[in-house]
Amino acid sequence: MQKFDYGVEAELFPSRARPSRRQPVGYKKFATAAEAIRFAIEDLPAEFLAGTWLEVDEARFNAQEIRQLYDRDEFPLPRQHPVSPKPGNRSAAGATPRGD
Repeated sequence: MQKFDYGVEAELFPSRARPSRRQPVGYKKFATAAEAIRFAIEDLPAEFLAGTWLEVDEARFNAQEIRQLYDRDEFPLPRQHPVSPKPGNRSAAGATPRGD
């Protein structure tokens, strides 16, 4: 993925395709892409994330790309959820120490 500006305005379009008992989440506009990304990953119900897309400066990002933007080292906001561990990195978030 190329350089990404987390400070620009962004729009989030959550999916409504899957039936759910939860209240559907609609379109939201955010002052910064970082806020939109954090909302999508931390606050959006998981069943809505799959079909969600983010629009920033006329570029669109699907759910997988939104997750990648959240996981990047340069993500500027504090994270509520740990970053997905990178393959082969046992000390990454989510790895638990062994009590041998």
